[in-house]
Amino acid sequence: MSNNIDEIILVTGGTGLLGSYLLKELAGKGQPIRAIYRNKIPEWLDIPKDANVDWVQGELEDVLFVEDCMQGIAEIYHCAGLVSFNPSRKKELLKTNVECTANIVNAALSAGVRKMIHVSSVSALGRKRDYMTVTEEVKWEEESGLSAYGQSKYLAELEVWRGVGEGLEAAIVNPTVILGFAGWDKGSAATFKNAYDEFPWYSDGSGGFVDAADVARAMYLLMKSDISGERFILSAENRSYKSLFDTMASAFKKRPPRLRANKFLAGIVWRLEAIKKLFTGKDPLLTRETAEIAQLHVNFSSEKIKKYLPGFEFKPLSESISQYCSEYLVKMTR
Repeated sequence: MSNNIDEIILVTGGTGLLGSYLLKELAGKGQPIRAIYRNKIPEWLDIPKDANVDWVQGELEDVLFVEDCMQGIAEIYHCAGLVSFNPSRKKELLKTNVECTANIVNAALSAGVRKMIHVSSVSALGRKRDYMTVTEEVKWEEESGLSAYGQSKYLAELEVWRGVGEGLEAAIVNPTVILGFAGWDKGSAATFKNAYDEFPWYSDGSGGFVDAADVARAMYLLMKSDISGERFILSAENRSYKSLFDTMASAFKKRPPRLRANKFLAGIVWRLEAIKKLFTGKDPLLTRETAEIAQLHVNFSSEKIKKYLPGFEFKPLSESISQYCSEYLVKMTR
């Protein structure tokens, strides 16, 4: 695959957790980067000085803006998206995750872009069941209880596959919970803050976790390969939530969670959160789906990415947690 230094790389969602790590991965590679941001560039974002980044503000819902951004682009990393398990935000999820992806794919086809790497989620792999092992072969099945977020990510994948059918080279990554350094007031970064604040509750379930730097590296390697028309689960380890919180608490030298939130208690909490939302309008801390997921024991397999990228290895989760806890202590608690 060509590595012409005059060709431009387009990154959407560069101000998010994963997008920031991708920009670090791309820094110093020689190619100029065009990064789209929506509102503002966060203070915590620390991009290397050798990264040739041209920041462009705009909305991916704006077809003309997207078409303008596509001029001179050879490669696209589509990281932008909305993550929410609040069912009342379904319309917004479909617009942001599906329509915006369709705009990117259409503009890429028109501009003759060579290849695209799309960031999806394991939520796009359908409903999870207790003690299930999830691989890329899991088929989406329309059934009750599926999250609006999962549906939006699945439908976004269909837009990418449509693009592949029309001649666009593309691959999809399906990360599990991504861990890294970002503003720790929302998303997976809030997990670190909960551990630092000695949040006392833990759930029985388990799931997959992965370092943001590993996801960014896998995306880059996939882009530079001849792989197209494939999707890949990215998960470093499957761990219980209790083990994860304990490891974070230990790194922070804080008290680990000690109160078990069983299914009955979780049910009470998500109902109270739903009532609170009626008065505050804010996203609930816990929804019916997230309460159910937190009780499940789900294993995610990353064997496919290791097969397609020989030599690729994930960083041990304990090392990632230790590194990021140190960064949060230095940058967020001073």
